[in-house]
Amino acid sequence: MNEKIVIDDSPVDVSTEVNFIWSIANKLRGTYQSDKYKDVIIPMTIIRRFECALSKTKDAVIKQVEDDEKSGNQTPDLIYQKTAGYQFYNKSKYTLAELLNDSEKIKTNFESYIDGFSTNAQDIITNLEFKKQIEKMADNNRLFSVVQAFSEIDLSPDTIDNIKMGYIFEELIRKFSENAEAGDHYTGRDIIKCMVSVLLSEGCEDLKEPQKEIRIIDQACGTGGMLSTSYNFLTAYNPSAKIRLYGQEINPESYAMCMAEMLIRGQDVANLRKMDTMKQDCFPTKKMRFVIENPPFGTAWGGKDAAEGVEEAVKAEADKKDKGRFPAGTPGSGDMQLLFMQSAVDKMDEDYGRCAIIENGSPLFSGGTSSGESQIRRWLLEKDLIEAIIALPTDLFYNTGIATYIWVLSKNKRKERIGKVQLIDATSICHKLRKALGNKSNEITKEDRERITKLYSNFAENELVKIFDNEDFIYREYTVMRPLYDENGNPVKDKKGNIEYDKKTKDTEIVPFKESIDDYMTREVLPHIPDSKAFFEEDLSKKKPVIKTGAEIPFTRHFYKYTKPRASKEIAAEFNELEKSVSETLKELFGEE
Repeated sequence: MNEKIVIDDSPVDVSTEVNFIWSIANKLRGTYQSDKYKDVIIPMTIIRRFECALSKTKDAVIKQVEDDEKSGNQTPDLIYQKTAGYQFYNKSKYTLAELLNDSEKIKTNFESYIDGFSTNAQDIITNLEFKKQIEKMADNNRLFSVVQAFSEIDLSPDTIDNIKMGYIFEELIRKFSENAEAGDHYTGRDIIKCMVSVLLSEGCEDLKEPQKEIRIIDQACGTGGMLSTSYNFLTAYNPSAKIRLYGQEINPESYAMCMAEMLIRGQDVANLRKMDTMKQDCFPTKKMRFVIENPPFGTAWGGKDAAEGVEEAVKAEADKKDKGRFPAGTPGSGDMQLLFMQSAVDKMDEDYGRCAIIENGSPLFSGGTSSGESQIRRWLLEKDLIEAIIALPTDLFYNTGIATYIWVLSKNKRKERIGKVQLIDATSICHKLRKALGNKSNEITKEDRERITKLYSNFAENELVKIFDNEDFIYREYTVMRPLYDENGNPVKDKKGNIEYDKKTKDTEIVPFKESIDDYMTREVLPHIPDSKAFFEEDLSKKKPVIKTGAEIPFTRHFYKYTKPRASKEIAAEFNELEKSVSETLKELFGEE
């Protein structure tokens, strides 16, 4: 994609709205523990957002309700949606402000108000089990003050567009997720913009077609930040495009927020499902132009730590072999990242599909030669699916400072990339935040994003970019042994005259796939052990195949820079100075002897 996509990168300040909403939590103190504030705050934010969106057309909808009551007719949903101006509506005569006029009946009237929403909006609120919270707040004299506070904040789309509302939702989620479980990492918009920018920088010439239908999926979509950001980039590039957003999410609060914004955005909410992607692909017949996601890190799919039903579902899918979502098999049960990777490949359109997926370091190198992780990497390389892997700066996420990587996968590689993998070291391409947000002390600015995207699209080696053949990351594992000698020092031979080898001397050599074992032995082994011999013991014909061909991507090794050690005299002088300082401190504490 040659032309530049113009995206508004102006800072979006949501502190006023978020601080106000967050302050309402104080009204829940005593009745709720702090970790349960979200049970009220999130659904109330969604309800107020809906109400503000519908405010301009509320009178027209209520008139339609009254006309129905007089005539005894039932106006179809589609007519109500057209009158409301959205895919949802509310038939209740109440607003949050009007509920305050009858404090004695506020609980009953509030429940009636919620029941007035169309089914698709009610489903979001019901999924959060909010009526239980209405009961609890009413019983503890909290309902009136909470409703009153929310009635005073303007969340109208005219005042707060979808982008800003997304930031508000995500900032609330971030605050609630500061103590999130390991592996559950909220992705900042700066990271998402970088992912989308890289994805759209090439292989996207078809996107300019008028009325082009473009499908995008995030299989761990959270509040929908990746979907929304992709939508904004693509709309800027082709305003006539018909962009269809798909997502799956298991966290109920995140799912509800995503659904709410997709309703207001006009997306088909049937394309969003509250479902664990490891259990089921909710859109099995749909292939996607883009897959963009940040699945959980180090989360178990099997064993005692796995969520109920996940292990059975994953194994059943893996048993389908090439006809399932996990054709390369399963990784170790403690981490589902490489399952998400395979599922992403399965969703990619066969002709044009492209994917950006964030992983931690584990999928690059974990597991031995025959391990599931190694064989999945090998499959990705042999299928020529990996375009690039980009090492991101640390301290980009709000609740973890670990190293992360963007894997760029493609079924539409440009000619120069065929058979190649590009590694990009972007660990230094970031700017410090003036004030850290949890663990996040770095951000990827517009300039950083453009630099990373240029490194990717230029596809040229430099200090930060290395380009390899796919086979450079594939290797064979050989067994090396010395002959078995008799008491006279002669090699022992079997009945056929073949030399027998001493299994006690067995060692392992990892040999690059592209290198001859003879050349490797001559260079690396025989100068040290002249009588040794290499054996390649792979046997795929066995009932339990013996696999000795594997793959790993030692990213860090390729960008390692030798640092000359400090001179011994300098270290000794520093040590003596420290020793002197300690002695003087001890004298001050205990006095001279």
